[in-house]
Amino acid sequence: MAVRTPSSRIRRAVVPLALCAGLTAGLTACGADPDEGTNGVGKLSAPEIEQKAQSAADTAKAVRLSGTLVSKGGTFKLNMRLKQDGAAGSVTTKNSTFELLRIGDALYLKADADFWAHDDKAAEEPTEADTEAADKLDDMYVKVPQGDPSYKQFRGFTDMDVLLAGLIGLHGEKVKGDRDQIGGVRTIKVKGGAEGEGGTLDVALEGSPYPLQFARGGGAGVVVLSEWNKDFPLAEPSREETLDYGKQLPRT
Repeated sequence: MAVRTPSSRIRRAVVPLALCAGLTAGLTACGADPDEGTNGVGKLSAPEIEQKAQSAADTAKAVRLSGTLVSKGGTFKLNMRLKQDGAAGSVTTKNSTFELLRIGDALYLKADADFWAHDDKAAEEPTEADTEAADKLDDMYVKVPQGDPSYKQFRGFTDMDVLLAGLIGLHGEKVKGDRDQIGGVRTIKVKGGAEGEGGTLDVALEGSPYPLQFARGGGAGVVVLSEWNKDFPLAEPSREETLDYGKQLPRT
């Protein structure tokens, strides 16, 4: 009978160890604890994880929200920094990009001349008068009157509570999904329905269990949530760069 030398036994032990090291991305391979070094949220049930994420979002004072939303009204690309008393950022639609700035109830809209000259409801081209008016508004902050029908719509893009409530809610039975990384932070997925048809939420496994990404069901867009609780300055635009259009904005 052959006698195994210590070196041969060492080589036999090294092989499975090497295989184990190659499987670390799976987290559970070779007895690794996937929750080691995390906030422990991954051990909870899917409804409990969603509740933790909602609670963390509800108590946050600021967030950056960026991504794409698809609705019957079209596709919107958002890049907004939000906090309880205001917001700043941009919204891109099929036809244009405009900036929004809100400080308290004061809401400002900034866009180029093409935005102001464009009229989806009009079949004819803008008149010379329309073009001249649009040129005056080009790259200026226009104060949106609170009585204007568009005020509520534009303000919705700047309201932290409204956006979060509408963007990170799951529908259907809550199911735990895979672990992932968003922005270098480990996450656990919670799905609405087995296939995520009611949305898929990525919740941070490091630090506070903030929602870091939400994929809306049916391919209706993906938004990334970052810079939680990071405050940012908001300042009224100067008189030189502001126009007050009175009680109603020009028709766009």
